Amino acid sequence: MLRAVEMSTRKLIAVVEDEISLRENYLAALTKQGYQVAGYSTRQKALSAFKNRLPDLVIIDISLGNEVDGGFELCKELRAQSSRLPIIFLTAKDSDYDVVSGLRLGADDYLIKPISIEHLLARVTALLRRIDVLSATESEAQIIERGSLKLDLDRITVSWKDRVIDLTVTEFWVVHSLAQKPGHVRNRDQLMSAARVHLDDGSVTSQIKRIRSKFTSIDAEFSSIETVYGMGYRWINDQPMTQN
Repeated sequence: MLRAVEMSTRKLIAVVEDEISLRENYLAALTKQGYQVAGYSTRQKALSAFKNRLPDLVIIDISLGNEVDGGFELCKELRAQSSRLPIIFLTAKDSDYDVVSGLRLGADDYLIKPISIEHLLARVTALLRRIDVLSATESEAQIIERGSLKLDLDRITVSWKDRVIDLTVTEFWVVHSLAQKPGHVRNRDQLMSAARVHLDDGSVTSQIKRIRSKFTSIDAEFSSIETVYGMGYRWINDQPMTQN
């Protein structure tokens, strides 16, 4: 009975990788860290399994069997199911185009093979810790309002003019970092620190573009995220700010 309870509380990490030796190495390392694991060789097998239960974090290769961009498609489908599921791309594709494409699809991290097991485990731990922090029960409501923006830190939700914006965990923290101090410029390092993930300049730009796109999809006049060229980004309030 105790064993069943322990298993139910352990995080489930899914690895979608078509190279069996790599997949088994990742699964073995994750198991040693105390995680539950599940491995899949194709996008179809992963999606079939995820119908029953979404993992707590998923690691995806881009090329999956005969599907050159199968990982991209899987990421897109998973994001349609959950905006909060932590997704890591682990791939040999290292072009700027692929990195930006992965992040635009909603991945929280993009790692390039070859990579040490220690590095991979550190990234997994960081993402899961971030989820735990977000999910922790607070003694009082953590609501931040900046004009038309409303951030609920307890529920990990963002709304603009009373309409919910479907952000990933990384995007949530980027918006939170910007909105904490309206008018203050946040550089790349500060945004990375807030998001608890390593992103290069191009990846940060991609994240900002994706966030803006989500806001403008419900408000074409959205302009609260301002680019300060050569320095970073800042939040500009559209109305006087309040905080509860």
